[in-house]
Amino acid sequence: MYCLETNNLTHRFTKENTVLKNISLRVTEGSIYGFLGPNGAGKTTTLRLILGLLKKQEGDILFFGKPFERNRVAILKNIGSLIESPSLYGHLTASENLSLLQKIYRCPRQRIKEVLKLVGLPHTGNKKASQFSLGMKQRLSIAVALLHNPSLLILDEPTNGLDPNGMIEIRELLIKLNQQSGITVIISSHMLAEIEKLVTHVGVINNGQMLFQGPLNELKSKQQESVSVVLETSDLEKTVHIIAGHDIKTTQEDGKLHMPFVSKKVIATLAQQLVNNNIELYEISVVKNDLETIFINLISK
Repeated sequence: MYCLETNNLTHRFTKENTVLKNISLRVTEGSIYGFLGPNGAGKTTTLRLILGLLKKQEGDILFFGKPFERNRVAILKNIGSLIESPSLYGHLTASENLSLLQKIYRCPRQRIKEVLKLVGLPHTGNKKASQFSLGMKQRLSIAVALLHNPSLLILDEPTNGLDPNGMIEIRELLIKLNQQSGITVIISSHMLAEIEKLVTHVGVINNGQMLFQGPLNELKSKQQESVSVVLETSDLEKTVHIIAGHDIKTTQEDGKLHMPFVSKKVIATLAQQLVNNNIELYEISVVKNDLETIFINLISK
């Protein structure tokens, strides 16, 4: 079941400036969906539209199988969101920030302690939010989004500006929320190396158009034709000659040979031939594309 669907979502800021072109998202319930694209690709505009922060022009938006326009209040009760920068009162503590919203959401008072513990901020005491690190502010903002116990969490660039340790903390938190609390997470980002360690599904957008959507493993499997093999030997010239005998072209970089992956059988045969020709084999490794390489290949096409 999809917890979010959009059909042909299109948006224009002017007649000449179409920022979204027929965006059809499919977010599977229980997934961590990475909405990926370079800056200016249309990620934030899409998220603003699906949350009702921008007026919809064309297309349909459904949450949990229900049209957003006709079920707005009921749907928003099940959604927590953080769009762009955290919105906190700097002169208040973490508990005081949450206390204000607890009254608005009319959720139990004990929920404040629960979400602070959940995001790793149970002992901030009287420390004001203005004194928090950026990572702590992001955690508190996620606590705000979780206060009313939503089943869907939508986060726009939540790791922006964080140091590596802060990114790891947010990543581990989101995985924990997804696996232990069953919360579906939609996270937009352009930080691909970090997202690759987090998401189960991806949607790739560029210039307002969807280029790919589906499980992360499916995206990776479609791009494996450009996987390469790296070899380092005691005699590169002889190695090139042996590889050429299999009608395989090589390139040389930093004293190593790079060739396209053909098959395991061919690699095994090459290794045996090198040994038989008294060529010492120092390294033979398969280099698979990471998400960043796959992403660049997609948007360049």
